[in-house]
Amino acid sequence: MSSRPRLVIFDVDGTLVDSQAHIMAAATRAFEGEGLATPARAAVLGCVGLSLPVLMARIAPEADAGLQARLIAGYRQGYGDLRAEGAEDLSPLYPGARDALDALAGRDDVLLAVATGKSRRGMAHLIAQHGLEGMFQSIQTADDHPSKPSPEMLRACLVETGVDARDATILGDTAFDMEMGRNAGVHALGVTWGYHDKNRLFQGGASEIIDDFTGVIPALERRWRLQ
Repeated sequence: MSSRPRLVIFDVDGTLVDSQAHIMAAATRAFEGEGLATPARAAVLGCVGLSLPVLMARIAPEADAGLQARLIAGYRQGYGDLRAEGAEDLSPLYPGARDALDALAGRDDVLLAVATGKSRRGMAHLIAQHGLEGMFQSIQTADDHPSKPSPEMLRACLVETGVDARDATILGDTAFDMEMGRNAGVHALGVTWGYHDKNRLFQGGASEIIDDFTGVIPALERRWRLQ
């Protein structure tokens, strides 16, 4: 393996944490607060990873600008209220995620980062919830960048860590993550335990797909041995 540092960039919702219950509960509060039926679960979860305004435009395309704004505000309020009500267990780490993070963080030749559709506040809460302080050398959120699949979050990770795109991998569960990787010239590794199936991941540009967290480090090492 090269002595160059490697960068592993993680998506969050659907990749590191199983937040579907939290997402659906917040969406339900937002839509019910406006007297509307909540969109189908598959429609909501299929858009996870996009920035909230983009997600809301996709799941409620008939809503005018005013209603869109209220739904976005209602979702954010609902998400925060659920957290304040003690619903932290609505966003657990996926099995094996912590072990993989700890193993990668313990290596001198690997840096870790995050590229997420979450807000800065939401990501800060998640880090505190799971004791991940100091784990990531770069944290990029939807507050500071265009929505995926724009490459801007990944480019910011590369700049902050000083790693070349050829030495970086994005790990994600959606085609949006895979497309973001392709747009940034970053190797894209898809996972099946999140919100998009294998076909969508491959169509998005995944070079390989894994089925559980025990496969993450072997897949990365296979990639690194080829370089």
